[in-house]
Amino acid sequence: MSSMDKTMKYSGRAEEVTTSPNEVLLAVYDALQEKGYNPINQIVGYLLSGDPAYIPRHNNARSLIGKHERDELIEELVRSYLHEKR
Repeated sequence: MSSMDKTMKYSGRAEEVTTSPNEVLLAVYDALQEKGYNPINQIVGYLLSGDPAYIPRHNNARSLIGKHERDELIEELVRSYLHEKR
């Protein structure tokens, strides 16, 4: 039996997400600051719209942020904010 006759199993994304939402947000923040943008405004724009144009390719920031769902990033922001306030 050749490998062409076997059923292949698809296991999802080829690359696993290894960077935490917290690390991604910090890296994107730094990249935005380096490029002279207001990081808060740009990240909020991305989170509200889903448009990756808010995030530069500088330091691979756009690729990094795209590896997480927006709700995961928002969840991290809320968790971090509330943890700091308690």
